[in-house]
Amino acid sequence: MPESMERKTALVTGVGRTAGIGAAVARRLATDGWDLLLSYWQDYDARMPWGVQPDDVGILTAELQASGATVNSFPADFEDPTGADGLMARAAVVGPLSGLVLSHCQSTDSSILDTTLENFDRHFAVNTRASWQLIAAFARQIPGDGGAILALTSDHTGHNLPYGASKGALDRIVIAAARELGPLGISSNVLNPGPVDTGWMDDATRAELTSLQPTGRLGMPVDVAGVAAFLLSPAGRWVSGQLIKADGGFSADR
Repeated sequence: MPESMERKTALVTGVGRTAGIGAAVARRLATDGWDLLLSYWQDYDARMPWGVQPDDVGILTAELQASGATVNSFPADFEDPTGADGLMARAAVVGPLSGLVLSHCQSTDSSILDTTLENFDRHFAVNTRASWQLIAAFARQIPGDGGAILALTSDHTGHNLPYGASKGALDRIVIAAARELGPLGISSNVLNPGPVDTGWMDDATRAELTSLQPTGRLGMPVDVAGVAAFLLSPAGRWVSGQLIKADGGFSADR
C-alpha cells in the first residue's frame, strides 16, 4: 500500500483459528493495507470437531502485526444479546470501521424432527440476530466515505435445519442492507463459498464433496479471501445487494 494512502479498519468476526476462513480473510486484508479488529469465541470451537486451538489467536495476531497491520482481537459471545454491541463498543475505541466481514457462525447438524428449541434459538441468535446488530452498529458509525459489508452464507438446508434457516434469514438482512444503507455509501453482499475444508470434514465427506467439484479440488480459505478482499476494495464497491456463489463451480447445474 502506498504510504500516502490512509489505512482503514475492518472488523472480521469468527477468527478463532489460523485454519479458518476468517483468518484467511484477515491475512489478505492485512496484505492489502487494512488494519483489523477480530472477534472469536472459543466456547464454540470447543463444541466442534477441531476443538479449541488456544494459541491460534495470538499466533495469527502476531503474524498480521508482522505484516504491518494494527490488530486488536477480542472474544465475543454472540449468543448473548449484548455481545454484538459490546464488540462494537470496543471497536469505537479503536476507531471508525470501513469494512465488516461476518464470518462467525453457529453450526450443528439437526433435522426438522430432532432440532431442539434451544438449538434453533442459538443458531438464530448467533447467525441472524447478532449479524443484524453488527450491521446496524456498523452503519451508525460509518465514516463519510462509506464502507462495505460482506457476510458468509451457505445453502446447506437438508438435515441442517437451524443452520440453513438462520443463514437464509441472514441473506435477506444483508441484501436489505444494500438498499437501506446504500445512501450512506455502504455496499452489502452475501458470499456463498461452497464447501471449504477448514477442519470440519471427515475423510468420507471430503471424498464425496471433491467428487462433485468440477475443479477436482475443494475450496480453500485463501480462495474465499481473494473474493472477500475484492468486494471490500474500492474496485468492488459497485457490487452490492448480491448473493454471490464463488465456489469453483460446485453449484453449477445442481
